[in-house]
Amino acid sequence: MQDWRWMTAADLGRGIAAGHIDPVALTEVYLDAIDAHEYRDRIYARVTPDRARGEAAAAAERAKSGLRRGPLDGVPISWKDNFDTAGVGTEAGTKLMEGRVPDTDAQVLQAATAAGLVCLGKTHLSEIAFSGLGLNPMTATSPCVNDADAVAGGSSSGAATSVAFGLAAAGIGTDTGGSVRIPSAWNDLVGLKTSHGRLSLDGVVPLCQTFDTVGPLCRTVEDAALLLATLEGSKPADLAGASLAGVRLMVLDTIVPDDVRDTPRQAFDDAVATLQAAGAQIEHRYFAQLFDAFNVAGNLYAADSYGWWRDRVEAAPEKMFPQILERVRGGQTVTGPDYCAGWNTLRQIRKEYFEWTAQFDAVIMPTAPILPPNAQRLLDEDDYYKSENLLALRNTRVANLMDVCSITLPTKVPSCGILFNGQNGTEAALLRLATAAAQALV
Repeated sequence: MQDWRWMTAADLGRGIAAGHIDPVALTEVYLDAIDAHEYRDRIYARVTPDRARGEAAAAAERAKSGLRRGPLDGVPISWKDNFDTAGVGTEAGTKLMEGRVPDTDAQVLQAATAAGLVCLGKTHLSEIAFSGLGLNPMTATSPCVNDADAVAGGSSSGAATSVAFGLAAAGIGTDTGGSVRIPSAWNDLVGLKTSHGRLSLDGVVPLCQTFDTVGPLCRTVEDAALLLATLEGSKPADLAGASLAGVRLMVLDTIVPDDVRDTPRQAFDDAVATLQAAGAQIEHRYFAQLFDAFNVAGNLYAADSYGWWRDRVEAAPEKMFPQILERVRGGQTVTGPDYCAGWNTLRQIRKEYFEWTAQFDAVIMPTAPILPPNAQRLLDEDDYYKSENLLALRNTRVANLMDVCSITLPTKVPSCGILFNGQNGTEAALLRLATAAAQALV
């Protein structure tokens, strides 16, 4: 039964449907593994065994009666600790929210529960979800699956490591500038950033409400497709027969290739060559307007985050990790006119980007320019923390700024992902493309 911990969510669901896997036994395997794991307290902020056992028992009865609610009914997953859970603490990785217990589940958790998924518990994250590194000295720092001394990526660090260490079949996280995709890439997983507004943010503790999105971290593209459909109550994307033949991929040559370290660069180049050999057409393009988008991004993120967090932050700034406090306080000096002007600029660039990229099936780039940094060095060296954090989120942020869906896939090199950006609302097409790409990259 320990093999169950390393199966895909889809395969677990098929096993339950066939009567080969009992949801109750499956849930106990995960709960036992969590309790015994050396990194338990660095991955899970809170485990919810009573809820998990109750949901698993109900799933088992439905399976016996032929009344399963969907392909993932009975499959246990984890939730980032910024999704509200009724009667269970939701603290968003910060002491500013210590002891906060919501009355109701987040809407996406309600949808998942209605579809029969089992909630194992809440996972650690970067403080208030405002870092791509996953370093959180205020609560816990999850370890990278490939290097226990390195950070796991953020902000959905525990979500990724719960899957990578076999402590959940999948994790649900949020992505504001790369927070699903960076930890997915650094822990050799698939991570899907959905189009802004596609999945409900009701009951999700915000970072930047104009950029926040919800998405799964999982083992396969099929799992991502099934989880997306589950969270929004829709039909899963049809992935059958996906092929790279005739697919047009644009390698973005603006900003994202700069300062990419040797290992991620080589991993990306090798992956591109593999995709081309499998039938994809590769073209390089330059989009100069992206510089203007990045120039206004800082004000937009800072003002949005500070606008929501200001009262909590200023009431007890000593409770925050100084690096995060400095970032969120960056919104203090952003004026209303500057904020509005920034959004006017970004909306125009988004229109131009759509026209520039519409002829391609996806825009591709290295998911992260760097490998997971050493956690202790990040704590010891302020300048190193700042530089690595900005680099970690740089490439993934393109999709958030341009408001498109995006998915990272593992390459053959540990902690090195390749990123595919689609267009707004085209998740089904992106998932089909990613299915074919993942088959080629194995």
